[in-house]
Amino acid sequence: MPLQRVLEPEVMDTVEEAVDYNAMDHSEVNTLFVQDLIACASNHNISLGNVLDLGTGTALIPIELCQASAGAKVLAIDMAKEMLKIARTNVETSQLQERISLQLHDAKKLPFKDGQFECLMSNSIVHHIPEPETCISESARVLANGGLVFVRDLMRPDNDEEVRALVQTYTGQEKESSQKMFDESLRAALSLEEIRGLVAKYGFEPETVQAASDRHWTWSAVKS
Repeated sequence: MPLQRVLEPEVMDTVEEAVDYNAMDHSEVNTLFVQDLIACASNHNISLGNVLDLGTGTALIPIELCQASAGAKVLAIDMAKEMLKIARTNVETSQLQERISLQLHDAKKLPFKDGQFECLMSNSIVHHIPEPETCISESARVLANGGLVFVRDLMRPDNDEEVRALVQTYTGQEKESSQKMFDESLRAALSLEEIRGLVAKYGFEPETVQAASDRHWTWSAVKS
């Protein structure tokens, strides 16, 4: 029987959770995300000057994006106040306050106009949401026609053995709380088939979602 989805807390909003998350080594994953996003935007001739980042956490990806792309400007949102506190420090330390704005919002109910953003990006928010369709719906709504959606998240493994192997491979050197966090996130993630079914409801081809690694899927598409 395939591994069933087990929800984890939607918001990581304690000081300890925010500090632990910020301290984990996300560098390889974040760099690959930014490289892939820039390449995708370039292929479709889409500007990164009006980007919405859903579930920014401590703003590590917006910082890396702005460092890699001189014209990038990002409005980064999160529901976790403690994450955003660290995010503000990270942005200030990187001297990117003029290009990265941070706001406290819920990705399931965005306060933005239809078609407001030329690009929407998100890394690892979908698995936190009990009903991910709400986030997919809002993402489609606020993205402009001709705009780029670039969302990457964890992909739920088929069984417990695969979960344990991935946890050991990617967080085996981290402290126990970080390993536990990754284990729970893998179990809360959507399968490739589940996320393909959701994007199809909002006019996107299911094949715009592809496995990006042994533990990630990526939804990359231009809104028509």
